[in-house]
Amino acid sequence: MRIKTFSVFLLLLSLSCEPQLVDDPIPFVPFDDLEANLNLPEYFGLRTTGGHVAINSIGVRGVIAYRLSATEIIAYERNCSYQPASSCATVGVHSSGLFLEDACCNSNFNFSDGLPSGGPAWRPLRQYFTELNGSILTITDEIEF
Repeated sequence: MRIKTFSVFLLLLSLSCEPQLVDDPIPFVPFDDLEANLNLPEYFGLRTTGGHVAINSIGVRGVIAYRLSATEIIAYERNCSYQPASSCATVGVHSSGLFLEDACCNSNFNFSDGLPSGGPAWRPLRQYFTELNGSILTITDEIEF
């Protein structure tokens, strides 16, 4: 009788708990600082506000750099924050150029802060530290908070 009572208690306890958002974190892969000369053709997209470039040589699945203003460029990890271990969890720029998307899980993210704006993702994209000095952009593996 005690086992049945205990089992019923556990069942009721588990049903009364609110669902928890469970998901693996994006893995951290350290990398050497990247210094990008924005005068080079591969970084041409970063020369104007609203422009962006994918840089696949750093990060877990690469980085998307986005020109937020004349003085600020931000860099986000391309590994989606929702089920990041999935083989297709890679973020790209939507064809409209207005936001980031993961076509695998259908999550959308804002360029300005990396926060999810649609889909199942509930965490923001990982943002890396950037510094713009003239036409030289430095991206480090320090995480921006």
